Order: sequence, then C-alpha cells, then structure tokens
Amino acid sequence: MNERITFTALGPHIGAQVSNLDLSRPLSDAQFEQLYHGLLRHQVLFLRDQAITPGQQRALAVRFGDLHIHPVYPHAEGVEEIIVLDTHQDNPPDNDNWHTDVTFIDTPPAVAILAAKQLPPSGGDTLWASGIAAWEALSDPFKQLLSGLQAEHDFKKSFQEYKYRKTEAEHQRWQAAVAKHPPVAHPVMRTHPISERKALFVNEGFTTRLLGISDKESEALLNFLFWHSVKPEFQVRWRWQENDVAIWDNRVTQHYANVDYYPARRVMHRATVLGDKPV
Repeated sequence: MNERITFTALGPHIGAQVSNLDLSRPLSDAQFEQLYHGLLRHQVLFLRDQAITPGQQRALAVRFGDLHIHPVYPHAEGVEEIIVLDTHQDNPPDNDNWHTDVTFIDTPPAVAILAAKQLPPSGGDTLWASGIAAWEALSDPFKQLLSGLQAEHDFKKSFQEYKYRKTEAEHQRWQAAVAKHPPVAHPVMRTHPISERKALFVNEGFTTRLLGISDKESEALLNFLFWHSVKPEFQVRWRWQENDVAIWDNRVTQHYANVDYYPARRVMHRATVLGDKPV
C-alpha cells in the first residue's frame, strides 16, 4: 500500500493541501509522521472529502497530544473534546476577529483540527496568518525591542459578559470560566518547541496589553503588531466544502472566520490539542 502523502503548497509562507490520506481510518506511524512534518513546514493543512465522525476526529487529535475541553462552547454528543461551532440567526458568530485559539491559558493549544459539517450557500471562508512570516519580516532593531517583552492575554476580551446572559445557567458558566482563567502573560516572540523557528505571538482576540511599558506605548505597539501580523502576504484563505478538514499549528498562526454568510447557518467541529508553555 502506498503511504506517501502529497503536500501541495498554497503559498510561499503558509498553507498546503494534502492528498492521498483518509482520516476516517487510523493513521499508520509513517503517515502520522509525514502529516506532522508537513504541519511543521506549512503551518496549516487542508484535506478535502473527509467525512469523519466526532469519534474519528478525536482519535486523530489525540495522536498529537492531550485534548482541551472548552469552558463555554457546547460539544458533540458523547464526545466532550469536540466542540461544536454552530452559528445561525439565533447564535451570532463570535470568531470573526483575528485570534490564536485559547491563548488565555498557561499552555495554549499546540494544534487544532476543524471539520466542516454544514456550510452556507456561499461565503464562510477562513483565513490563517503565519506568525513566523510576520516575525521574520520585522527589522532587527524592532525584533530586539520585542524579544524582551511579555504580553497579557485575557479570556474576557473575546468572551464578553453580555453575550452570556441569555440564561442564568449560561451566565454562571461564564462566571466560572472567568474565575478559572485569570489573565496570563506570554512572550511577544515565542520559539517553536520542535522546529525552533521564532514567531510573533500576540493576537487581537485575547492580547490586552504589553507588560513593563506604559499604556500609551503598549497601545501603539499592539496596534502596529495586530496590523502587521495579518498582512495579506502572510495569509492563506480556504474556501470550505462540506467534509473538508483543516489542521493547523496554533503555536505559530492566527486565524479569522469570515462571517459574510450570516444569518445563514454554518456548523463546524473542532478538536483542540493542548500545548506547552510558550518560551
């Protein structure tokens, strides 16, 4: 049996389409190794025609590591590690901003796997941006300045209280999540634990301020970094088809879910693999 996986790059900095791989079947060690090396190289991978169940998605995700259980999102029936992102007229989307998933914890996710289950008639693309490309494009003096800085990441920046007041139970769940997730500090530049490549590690979804400098300096620097890190040169854009799967390295990327389809319905399943403390 031919176990060689093909990667077709979608741009010079980020993104590749994968062929000759069926995610509904358990991956051999050789297949998984190729997939992981491809992920390190391309940062986000896309596969068409992968009709996987939540259980199969979980089985693939645990090959990468332990899984995160989200504090507020609902999950697939019987599979609490697979969150359901179901946006429609009565549940407006909240991921239409540039963000890196779950940077509000000490060990933000290493990898995420997203499966398209129901799509709008048109629209609903997702864009990814490379933190590696963004870092490498900065001047040396600017890199030197940022290398010594840390940034605060806060759960409440993306999950605002007013969105979770529809029921008392929902509000209590939000309050418990806030209590469990106080703001955390991460380096502005992180080094990938495996590839050792350096990447910019701030995102508009959760980063609130830079530590050790004045509020005005922090605001000015963050505004620049938020703009710089998602320039089109550092991006790849994916036009979803039903049963597509995306796998991305959450340590060195951020993404944006375009909500041009709203109020049509869009249902996605996500598995999130815990990472290590950014350094």
